[in-house]
Amino acid sequence: MPNAPKPFFWYELMTTDLDAAEAFYTAIVGWRAEPFDKAPGMPHYIVMNSSVRGVGGLMTMPEEPAKMGMPPAWVGYIYTKDVDASTKALQEAGGAVHRAPDDIPGVGRFAVVADPQGATFMFLQPNQPEQPPVPATTLGHVGWHELYTSDWKAAFDFYSSQFGWESAGEFDMGEMGTYKTFGAGPESGGGIMNKPPQIPVPVWQFYFNVDAIDAAAKRVTDNGGKVIMGPMDVPSGQWIIQCQDPQGAHFALLAPAR
Repeated sequence: MPNAPKPFFWYELMTTDLDAAEAFYTAIVGWRAEPFDKAPGMPHYIVMNSSVRGVGGLMTMPEEPAKMGMPPAWVGYIYTKDVDASTKALQEAGGAVHRAPDDIPGVGRFAVVADPQGATFMFLQPNQPEQPPVPATTLGHVGWHELYTSDWKAAFDFYSSQFGWESAGEFDMGEMGTYKTFGAGPESGGGIMNKPPQIPVPVWQFYFNVDAIDAAAKRVTDNGGKVIMGPMDVPSGQWIIQCQDPQGAHFALLAPAR
């Protein structure tokens, strides 16, 4: 098992309308958009910043996944010091490699992979020094990571063995099954559950922190998005909504108790 947990540390939206997505998320989450032009030959990329630092990026859907019918989606990056070794270990554990390790000039080395149940994520070995984590409740950052999968026990065992994630307990949700919570470091956590029938394939969902859930829900609908579920309170006392942006990408928002 790794000496220290390896969490998600960057998030990326692949979308069909980059300008519209930039305007939408700037309004909803309060991010400050900044073009990234430090990687020669890299497609147009927008970094979304909180008041503290960068949280994630927006880019136009690459041609290959677009041809395969991939819908707009958020994908998370897991930190690694050695992309090639992490990718090899993932394959040996039953995961899949969708794009072999490759270099992004001026950024680092990355790979596109999936866990054994099929949920996609990415590895990134950044060129820059590792940054300390920010508090999990920091506005604009990801406060919760949620995996919908086909086998929650097997999924947790995979992430635990590969990245050092630790159990944080289980909740019985009745007909919806078991909700397995985990810690992936001092300021990173989330939950794993078997996906409901309306979710076609295993997928990660990310919860962005906002200051007030009702105001955030109104911003979503006022700007052309949809609130799919909520607002609802969760055992932590916080409030959540699950949403869809105007291009079809799913995301969620998390706010303090009302």
